Amino acid sequence: MNKEEILSNLKSNHEAFINCIESLTETQFNFTPDGKWNAGQTLDHLNRAVSTLSLAMRLPKSVFSLLYGKANRQSKTYDELVAKYQQKIAEGGKAHGRYLPTKVSFHNQQKTIVALRKSVNRISKNIEWYSETRLDTYILPHPLLGKLTIREMMYFTMYHAEHHRKIVLRDLG
Repeated sequence: MNKEEILSNLKSNHEAFINCIESLTETQFNFTPDGKWNAGQTLDHLNRAVSTLSLAMRLPKSVFSLLYGKANRQSKTYDELVAKYQQKIAEGGKAHGRYLPTKVSFHNQQKTIVALRKSVNRISKNIEWYSETRLDTYILPHPLLGKLTIREMMYFTMYHAEHHRKIVLRDLG
């Protein structure tokens, strides 16, 4: 997937997630399946993940190299990255630390959505400064998947929104 396709999918997948959340009634938004997150918590989780990435993406490229090194392999394809994530989830991988959500009240839904949109837009603007080559050169750590190239991190971020949209819909079933 090239940079333009990544940007398009990043935005559309997050908008689909947001549209899903906005379509929920207050009862649906607050519904908590046994041992699972409700839609508000899922929204908070996604916002936490995207805002963290947004902050990281603002670092100068030289800092990426100093902190994390450079890629010593080719980027995985979107499908390979998704398969790796699904495998980690199947093995019991879960969010932890800063990525664990807090409760979001139905009345604070829009505030969290605005923050999520801002972070997606910041990431999109930052990605525009990367060449196709640099998307495959610089790496960032992912808490579950290890070191990912910027391209792979974008693939994950695109998929992550779709993954959680499907979970929200499944849980409301």
